[in-house]
Amino acid sequence: MHDLKTYKVAAPKPVTLKGRFVTLEPYDRDVHLEALWEALGGEGINDLIRYFPNENYATADEFGTWLEGAQANLSFITLVARENASGKIVGMASYMRPDPKNGVVEVGSVAHGEAMKRSPMATELHYLMARHVFEDLDYRRYEWKCHNENEPSKRTAVRYGFTFEGVFRQHVISRGANRDTAWFSMIDGEWPVIKAAFEAWLSPENFDADGSQKRRLEDIRAEIGRA
Repeated sequence: MHDLKTYKVAAPKPVTLKGRFVTLEPYDRDVHLEALWEALGGEGINDLIRYFPNENYATADEFGTWLEGAQANLSFITLVARENASGKIVGMASYMRPDPKNGVVEVGSVAHGEAMKRSPMATELHYLMARHVFEDLDYRRYEWKCHNENEPSKRTAVRYGFTFEGVFRQHVISRGANRDTAWFSMIDGEWPVIKAAFEAWLSPENFDADGSQKRRLEDIRAEIGRA
């Protein structure tokens, strides 16, 4: 437990986080934009980010202008995922809306390219980002929010260990339409179990010769929680 009378943490900053499958790098337009655009589907990116509040993008430059603007005041820190085996860019995710006074930050603008979907890279990305939040930054709460109609995102949040907290009705207007927002979180007291489950799932022993998982992340976490 923190002594909250003296609790003080800093805002997240651009950081490099290296795992076994993937390395996360701070977004740099000159280094990442074209490769990220292609990894996310080129003009097909608009299908991938249809639940983002952003407008559609016709070119990589338009996408880059949004990303650059979002980084402007460090309230939005995008990390780009690079596959360790191939060196290719495969996706992105961002730390958003940091609240250092209360030790809260959100993960958002998550976009996994085809090479990353349903792979250990996607799971490791979120393990690395959560570990940085709780262990390096000493934050108390890590949030995941998504459009309430985005069922894949809601299932993914639960799989990673986030707890569903409810729906904010008529939360925002997104793309000219109402958006109800589903809220999820994990907190520092839950992190040891969530971390242990991530690491057990990501370990080489949890994959067969074809690269398929032997045990589901949710099952591992439930087993550790009962121990």
